[in-house]
Amino acid sequence: MNYFKKAILGLIIFTSTSSFAQNNYERSMQAMMKGDYKTAAIQLEKADTKTPDNANVLQMLGYSYFQNREYEKCIATYSRLLTIKPSEVSAYYYRGIARLKIANDPKESLNAMRENFYLASLKDFTKAIEINGDEDAQMFQNRGLAYKDYAIFRSFKAKKKEEKAACVALFNNSIADFQKVLTLQPLRKDIIDWVTYDKAQIASLK
Repeated sequence: MNYFKKAILGLIIFTSTSSFAQNNYERSMQAMMKGDYKTAAIQLEKADTKTPDNANVLQMLGYSYFQNREYEKCIATYSRLLTIKPSEVSAYYYRGIARLKIANDPKESLNAMRENFYLASLKDFTKAIEINGDEDAQMFQNRGLAYKDYAIFRSFKAKKKEEKAACVALFNNSIADFQKVLTLQPLRKDIIDWVTYDKAQIASLK
C-alpha cells in the first residue's frame, strides 16, 4: 500500500469538502507535492489550530512530521488521530516506524525508555496488520525489523539462560515476519539476508 498517496488523497477530499482553513490546506498540499514537508507542516499546524481534532489534518500533519524526522511530534499527532479514528491503519504504521526510529537512535533524555519504544513499535505494527490483513509485505517487513532490533537491544544485556531464550524468541518472530514477506515477494535478497542475520544471531546465543 502506498500510504503517501492515500494521505494525499485524503487531503484532496478534505480540501474539496471543507470551508475551514482552505488556504492552509491548499498551501500544504502544494508543498507536499513538491516534497517540501517543512512548509507543509507549518501550514497544517495553522490548519490544526483553526480546525482542531480534524482527522484529515492530523493525518497529513503526522505524515509531514514523519518526513521531517520530527518523530516525537509525529507520534503525538498520530496518537491524537487515533483517538478520533481508532482504525486508521496508516497512523499505526507511521507511529510504529517513528517509535522504532527513536528506539534505534535515542536522544539522551529518552535513552532509559528505549525498551518501551521498541515494545510500543511492535504493538503498533501488530495492530496495523490486524486491521489491514496479512497481505501487505511492507507491514511484515517493518515488524520483522522491529523484532530484530529489539532482540539485538535485549541481547546486549542477556547473560542468563532465560534472557538469551527471550532474545531467541524475538529473533524467531523476526524470521517469521521476514518469511511472510518472502511468501508475498519471493527472492528478495535484502529479506533473505536479514533471515540469515537473524539465524546467525540465534546461533551466537546458544
